[in-house]
Amino acid sequence: MDVKEDIREFLTSRRARVKPEDAGLPAHKGRRRVLGLRREEVALLAGISVEYYTRIERGNVAGVSEDIMEGIATALRLDDAERAHLFDLVRTASMSAGRTPRRRPSQERVRPAVKQILESISAPAYVRNGRLDILAANPLGEALYAPLMQGDSGSPPNMARFVFLDDDATRFFAQWDGIASDVVAILRAEAGRDPYDRRLSDLVGELSTRSAEFRVRWAAHNVKFHRTGAKRLHHPIVGPLTLAYEVLELAGDGQRILIYTAEPQSASEDALALLASWSASVPS
Repeated sequence: MDVKEDIREFLTSRRARVKPEDAGLPAHKGRRRVLGLRREEVALLAGISVEYYTRIERGNVAGVSEDIMEGIATALRLDDAERAHLFDLVRTASMSAGRTPRRRPSQERVRPAVKQILESISAPAYVRNGRLDILAANPLGEALYAPLMQGDSGSPPNMARFVFLDDDATRFFAQWDGIASDVVAILRAEAGRDPYDRRLSDLVGELSTRSAEFRVRWAAHNVKFHRTGAKRLHHPIVGPLTLAYEVLELAGDGQRILIYTAEPQSASEDALALLASWSASVPS
């Protein structure tokens, strides 16, 4: 992936969505030639010269201080995920020319201690890496995501491939459009952290080639943190489910544990109990 191009497209897309009046600037009378803020307006808000900001937007970020980047992030009204993504991109682009950064990629192997934690959780739970590969799941987690788990046994099931390349995904996720946008935003953030991950690049290339829905979302350069939320599913065995989820980060492994719970005394809790009984009755 071209980090300088990613910086340019990300900053351009962020300033295009900020109206001058929202940034505390006088409303412009007449027709503007650009959507959102102009470069000179971002530079003014960030307290730097137009030439300096233009150089940064073009990806020439060597020597740029954190204070300058904080000023730009504030001027563009970036949220926490967007700010972290910008700093990740700048950090990578600032490395010495000719030297390829080497990060320890998301591990494929789940440590025994993590597997024990997973098995001790009574709620549906699974472990994934930054590429959205499902690396391990407890029995109820496998049962919950049965349509996803039925993929190619030669490689880990992948949430992004399921969402964009499997027709069952639109039936399984009641709010498919939001899920699809979230999946791409998670992959965008991961690409900013490790743009030299070959497997991630291959995944993005595959999805871009095979899915127009993915291409449109990837071009938007949206990013987000995936920490907590809710999902509405239509499970092929037990029907509708509304589940909250929490994400526990395993920072040293580049992995995350996702745990799903249902509202007490709800239809979804009853459906999960039924799913657990069904899962226990299915031969392993």
